[in-house]
Amino acid sequence: MATHRFTPALYHNVIGSLPPALHVADGDTVITETLDAAGYDKHGVHRISGPNPMNGPIFVEGAEPGDSLKVEILSMVPTRDKGFTRSVVASNVVDPQDVRALPASEKVIWQIDREARTTRLAEPVAGLEAFTLPLSPMIGCFGVAPALGQAISTATSGEFGGNMDYRLLGPGTTIWFPVSAPGALFFLGDCHAVQGDGEIVGTGIETTFEVTVRLSVEKKKTIIWPRGETADDIFTIGNARPLDQALQHATSEMLRWLGSDYGLDKTAASHLLGQVVRYDVGNVFDPAYTMACRVSKSWLKRR
Repeated sequence: MATHRFTPALYHNVIGSLPPALHVADGDTVITETLDAAGYDKHGVHRISGPNPMNGPIFVEGAEPGDSLKVEILSMVPTRDKGFTRSVVASNVVDPQDVRALPASEKVIWQIDREARTTRLAEPVAGLEAFTLPLSPMIGCFGVAPALGQAISTATSGEFGGNMDYRLLGPGTTIWFPVSAPGALFFLGDCHAVQGDGEIVGTGIETTFEVTVRLSVEKKKTIIWPRGETADDIFTIGNARPLDQALQHATSEMLRWLGSDYGLDKTAASHLLGQVVRYDVGNVFDPAYTMACRVSKSWLKRR
């Protein structure tokens, strides 16, 4: 198993069946540096317009439709001392009668202390003068080529992954994507230093990272929606709008997973989920919303 240092010559604002920029073997590790969501690199040079430029695609040998691509997020190291967010919550997350009272949203700069692994507003806001956050890196947008040769904007998401903005998609997490094209054609970008549930200001703290991932093929592991695992939980992801449809996709995928890997029929899985499930909001800002259906491993025994 080899390690590849991947420096893109091109970046992409779509996820699709594009010519591969890199070929790797099953189980290889890739180290790559990302742009921020607006297309700026670690030196502040504007390389491409947004939204969410992607590195890739990476062709993984042996991946075929009907397989799953296993992506282990091994590390995320910030490469810049600044990030940005928007300043005001999105209009769709407040009551309609309150929208007119919202101030105009502006781009706001955050200082990142890479040694202390913290971040704070570059210009403090009244009431938040001491507001300092620990870094909690996550990948906002990544996935594999969609089915039928489609090329889909990095502004949104679907069965293939994409712009999910789920805060648990960081170092130590493994995620599986359904393979729909030969080689899977894996894309990666749009990393955040911190983000709350929902991405309700329209951004996380957008910055640049060196990201290390391991890419493996799981033959004939057919899934419909992305699945993930942390040290403590398993989760499934649904991407759609309205929000209840995203929840339905995530729940159906979890029922399938509990049956195939944990031996629970629909009744047993329903009893389990009915009492211990946790639902997380990935984002409620993008064209497709993201919901994660999450279950603690403490309740599970794999067959």
